[in-house]
Amino acid sequence: MREENCIFCKIAAGEIPSATLYEDDDFRVILDVNPASKGHALILSKEHYRNLYELDDGLASKALVLAKKMIVRLKDVLGCDGYNIVQNNEEAAGQTVFHFHMHMIPRYQGDKVGIGWHMGELKEKDKEEILNSVK
Repeated sequence: MREENCIFCKIAAGEIPSATLYEDDDFRVILDVNPASKGHALILSKEHYRNLYELDDGLASKALVLAKKMIVRLKDVLGCDGYNIVQNNEEAAGQTVFHFHMHMIPRYQGDKVGIGWHMGELKEKDKEEILNSVK
């Protein structure tokens, strides 16, 4: 299934040119046109899913295995020092294109890529509430 006005659907289908690194029946891997660092790539699902919540378990598993394969290969090609694998779900979490995609961001020692958060503290009340709710 595709969504008519989704730019990632069009890229994944090959209707919009992209720097494609890999393609199979389920995914297309492209270089990001607005990279956080040299070699920043995206894994795009070929079918339209709004985010990770909509993927079935098999496809979600395949996406992570594909990310691993790609970064193992790209790490040597790029000579980077590490990698961030980032997958945002919904606007509050930083998702801006509402089509499942996963960022593979090469990291270089001393780069200024701004991925992170301020560490908080796990409060006893929050811990107990979450643990009791999940069980």
